[in-house]
Amino acid sequence: MLNTIIPTEGVHHITLVGASRRISIDFWEGILGMPFIFEQPNLDDNQESHLYFDPGDGRLITIFTNEGRAVDTKRTSTKTGSVHHLAFTVSQATFDQVEKRLESKGIEHSGPKDRGFMESIYFQDPLGLLIELAYYRFTVPEGFRIADVMISAHRIRVADGAYNIQQEHIAKALVRLTQTRDSLSKPKD
Repeated sequence: MLNTIIPTEGVHHITLVGASRRISIDFWEGILGMPFIFEQPNLDDNQESHLYFDPGDGRLITIFTNEGRAVDTKRTSTKTGSVHHLAFTVSQATFDQVEKRLESKGIEHSGPKDRGFMESIYFQDPLGLLIELAYYRFTVPEGFRIADVMISAHRIRVADGAYNIQQEHIAKALVRLTQTRDSLSKPKD
């Protein structure tokens, strides 16, 4: 029997429709510090250029630019099927400086948002796309992934009847996960 599931291994890249080359470089590298790593024509539309940026995790954010494309700064669509926002990881140390850094560039923002297991701040790019910068309030134990912590915390939250994941659920999940490690004091299977 043929398995119809197509297993993914992570995000390969995200491509956005931008305006000019300069607006893209100024925001993605100039504001978010993502190195501009290469550029080539958009292989599907020779009127556009394709800019590539490194968000810091080995993946890519790419932007299709066209010098004739009009800039529209109003919030991008949030209708069904649209991208609501892009979220990027920052360290807690960086997060603590984000408000000041955005304000120094004249960029309006939401202020820090307590999400229980993480903190976030939101602002718009020059073309109206909502950007989130966030950090997790926990360290992932060696041998596990963020997804392992989150699914365990979710199950604990549901069992507790809690509205959303809080630090206590994360702490219990971390204990649960680390207790699965092998130890000589555990009975042998």
